[in-house]
Amino acid sequence: MTEEAIEKENAEIAKAYKDLLKVSYQTLTTEDKKLIRQAFEVALDAHKDQRRKSGEAYIFHPIAVARIVASEIGLDATSIASALLHDVVEDSPDYTKDDIARLFGETVARIVDGLTKISSLSKETDVSTQAENFRKMLLTLNDDVRVIIIKIADRLHNMQTMDSMRPDKQEKIASETLYIYAPLAHRIGLYNIKTELEDLGMKYTEPEIYNDILEKMQESKQEQDEYINAFSKVIEDSLDKEGLNYEIKGRPKSIYSIRKKIVKQGVDFDEVYDKFAVRIIYKSDSKNEKFLAWKIYSIVTDHFTPNPIRLRDWISSPKSTGYEALHITVMGPKNRWVEVQVRSERMNEIAEKGYAAHYKYKEGNAEDALDTWINKLQEALESNETNAVDFVEQFKLNLYSKEIFVFSPKGDLKSLPKGATPLDFAFSVHTQVGMKTRGAKVNGKLVPLSHELNSGDQVEILTSENIKPNRNWLDYATTARALSKIKSALKADKKELAEDGKEILRRKLKQLKIALDEKSINEMVTHFKLKTSLDLFYRVGIGTIDNPMLKDYASSRSNMFMSYIKNRIRKPSVAPDIDKDEITSKYDQLVFGKEEEKLDYKLSTCCNPIPGDPVFGFLTINDGIKVHKKNCPNALSMQSNYAYRVMIAKWIDSSQQVFATQIKLSGIDNLGLVNNITQVISSNMHVNMKSISFESDDGIFTGKINVVVPNITMLKKLIDNLKKINGIDKVTRV
Repeated sequence: MTEEAIEKENAEIAKAYKDLLKVSYQTLTTEDKKLIRQAFEVALDAHKDQRRKSGEAYIFHPIAVARIVASEIGLDATSIASALLHDVVEDSPDYTKDDIARLFGETVARIVDGLTKISSLSKETDVSTQAENFRKMLLTLNDDVRVIIIKIADRLHNMQTMDSMRPDKQEKIASETLYIYAPLAHRIGLYNIKTELEDLGMKYTEPEIYNDILEKMQESKQEQDEYINAFSKVIEDSLDKEGLNYEIKGRPKSIYSIRKKIVKQGVDFDEVYDKFAVRIIYKSDSKNEKFLAWKIYSIVTDHFTPNPIRLRDWISSPKSTGYEALHITVMGPKNRWVEVQVRSERMNEIAEKGYAAHYKYKEGNAEDALDTWINKLQEALESNETNAVDFVEQFKLNLYSKEIFVFSPKGDLKSLPKGATPLDFAFSVHTQVGMKTRGAKVNGKLVPLSHELNSGDQVEILTSENIKPNRNWLDYATTARALSKIKSALKADKKELAEDGKEILRRKLKQLKIALDEKSINEMVTHFKLKTSLDLFYRVGIGTIDNPMLKDYASSRSNMFMSYIKNRIRKPSVAPDIDKDEITSKYDQLVFGKEEEKLDYKLSTCCNPIPGDPVFGFLTINDGIKVHKKNCPNALSMQSNYAYRVMIAKWIDSSQQVFATQIKLSGIDNLGLVNNITQVISSNMHVNMKSISFESDDGIFTGKINVVVPNITMLKKLIDNLKKINGIDKVTRV
């Protein structure tokens, strides 16, 4: 570089630094400015020999990230300094974490260390590794939530400056942004950044569609501005008459959300009516804030007819991200639906800055605003049971879904994701309430545990000490909290049964003169084509492996020595491996849809799923159902472009399946008979009663019971126990 070019670049760096101080949302003290200046100088030194792919000096990147942190997110001087230093430890051998602590104090060092850890994690390429990294990244919340907020700012700047990268790199980073960072920004309440991340993500994953919509939006901008002016004119007089201090702005919807509407509603760009929202932002003191919002609502609906179904009152019940506003959809000029968002200046700042604005408006401890959110997240993180991809999916499910508000019998308000069930509500009240849920009443009526709740429902949970979670609950629950607690309980239950099974096995083997030791356990695992000793004990516990099967094993064992010698004579090779296909077909079946149907399918060659992988089915035009891994490189585009062709699919352990069957009983009618029958069924913990009906005719009764059992052994045991009841003459399986 020439001396002139170096001077010019240095002047640009100095200007970028000065701008950073000017745009800060927080008021910076002299001490703050000193801290930021020192951070800038260290960053300048650490990155002095580095350049970005585009050729510009690397220092522009940390300054840009710090600028996003300072103005768009609105964080404090500590965060701005940390943003300037975020790549220093990773990129420069001259600086360690201890150096940062010595120069800037423990807090900055902790944040920079958290950011360095995340950077070293995200070098991986695999989605499931990414998901695991994501969980680790959220665990840094224990250190400082600012780590994640600065990481989002870092990702935003990378997305804004990705043009000089290779297309495959662009697509990978953009997919990861849509998969992880946009949902995270949404959850932290950084709506503007979330929108920009989604649009930029789409720009690189679906460039043609992105550019097409962008072009069309630019063409219709003039018409849009005219429309907003026409809309404003109608209500301005009335708002002025009330002496309100307000501003009316039009905001185009994001390209990503317009694309979602086009796909979801199956319409063209021109048919999407609400391509923009009108925002009315008013000045108010805290005492009159709510009153004025409804006053503006009243004025708008005096002039334009509202759609009552589309009223969203986030002022009385703010979203869990802290978002507050009144959303009304009205029939505007030219008979077009328009979304009107009514917000005070404070609400508007919270919508744009998220938690930083909470700090500004909250008296006392600024950290309080984050506490509730962090606590909720910590609960989800504590459960390491879920595999990482499931965890991310659950996390996204919980935060992208629209919220509903339901009441407890005492009138407490609970916020749940749309689609939540009484079981989710029970676990949100308390884990123990969830675990003991026997049933639920919604608005005074008994409902199944799979019933979908609506906003405004009053939910009462009925509990019982004798209840414990069963596998069906996994289909009824939708929130991460409920699912992780149910899975943990089922695992514990399986372990308990396995303990019993181990003792039963020890007893039965003793009769067959075989000791239960590591050798015999391994032999049985291989003999019964299982995967672990836990599976073996569990199956003995529930009776799937019975006496005849164990005798079979014992006789094969006594023949083993002879066959071993024969094999040694024939060919001195190791014992043949177990037939993998047989295990797979026997123990891992693939089922589709909510009904868990067995359908013909092919495994896709692009990601080669194997039994146990999280998968989905994709309905092809010529090839029937193709099965892809959830983290297949093509998954994102298939799911966003052809959502209607994607089918839920999961592997089930066929040996742990349950089967429905009907039992017929007859005998002499006597008092308390029905009670005796139901007691026998409910005392058998592996049998689930679906329905029961009895008829009595001149002292003789006949009955039908529909039950769900794991296997024939359990059914036989149940039938034998029913026959023992006094008065029963005949018990048959239909």
